[in-house]
Amino acid sequence: MRTLSQRACAALAVLLAGLAVVTLDTSQATAARAHGTTPKATTSTVPPRFVGVAVPGAPTDLSTLTDLTAELGQAPGQVTWYAAWAAVPDFDSTGAARIAATGAVPEVTWEPWDPAAGVTQPAYSLDRITAGAYDSYISRWAREIRSYGSPVVIRFAHEMNGNWYPWAEGVNGNGPGDFVAAWRHVVGVFRSAKVTNVSWTWAANVPYAGSTPLTGLYPGDSYVTRVGLDGYNWSTLQRWSSWQSFADVFGPGLAELKTLTTKPEYISETASPEVGGDKAAWISDMWSTLAAHPEVRGITWFDYDKETDWRIDSSDTALAAFATGMRTFS
Repeated sequence: MRTLSQRACAALAVLLAGLAVVTLDTSQATAARAHGTTPKATTSTVPPRFVGVAVPGAPTDLSTLTDLTAELGQAPGQVTWYAAWAAVPDFDSTGAARIAATGAVPEVTWEPWDPAAGVTQPAYSLDRITAGAYDSYISRWAREIRSYGSPVVIRFAHEMNGNWYPWAEGVNGNGPGDFVAAWRHVVGVFRSAKVTNVSWTWAANVPYAGSTPLTGLYPGDSYVTRVGLDGYNWSTLQRWSSWQSFADVFGPGLAELKTLTTKPEYISETASPEVGGDKAAWISDMWSTLAAHPEVRGITWFDYDKETDWRIDSSDTALAAFATGMRTFS
């Protein structure tokens, strides 16, 4: 593990928009696991699978990750954190290196908003992003990530097909086509800065009645490295929700992704509560469902005690079910 972590830190090489990894040591297996790519010399075009986690404290405080790794008996292949544009002025290269040292690839969910200001934030409208209002900020991150040098995944403006973030179309003055234009602009700034160690995750919410159709939100394969879906078993936690299996949550959305692209598919955020059903059984069913969907190459669990206790170790039975499935997810 120590040797792999050192090599993971030294890995330099995933090209933009799903191109192949360009160096060929064992560090590339770690990078490819989260980037949806495979080393150039291999004859397989199917990227290795990975299990990732989003944990509180990352990337500065990895105590939760350390404890979880010990409980699971194995380290996650990707660690995700959240960075709002209004609150996080710089890419945390030290934190990213700290994650890479565990053997995981760092993924930052990059959010163009002020989390304290709600959905209507004219300062963060999509057309302002496209027009270059934040180019100095985006360029600074691009330079910092280029200087960092090792693989980084950016999950930019996720769940864009909903209506709860100011980067969604239909809110905050945003209209049809604005999301694609903003996405392409941000990626273009990184390309102009000659950043070659970033992969881009396009992550929608699982489609639901009234959500914005995905077809008008997809920027195109040349601007995306991999595609993902965020979805939860909300059980009885919301007035509109009921207990749903993993297949219930993700089945229709995964089918829809296939109509958009052949890029690698990922479960980019998920979890289940203890209330309203059997969480351990839900997790076991999740692994069984994923075994029947080899096109899904990775999954990230939202390991937070937030709206409810989503954490993997919310119970001994849930932890055991997760650890068992994680060992065979490959």
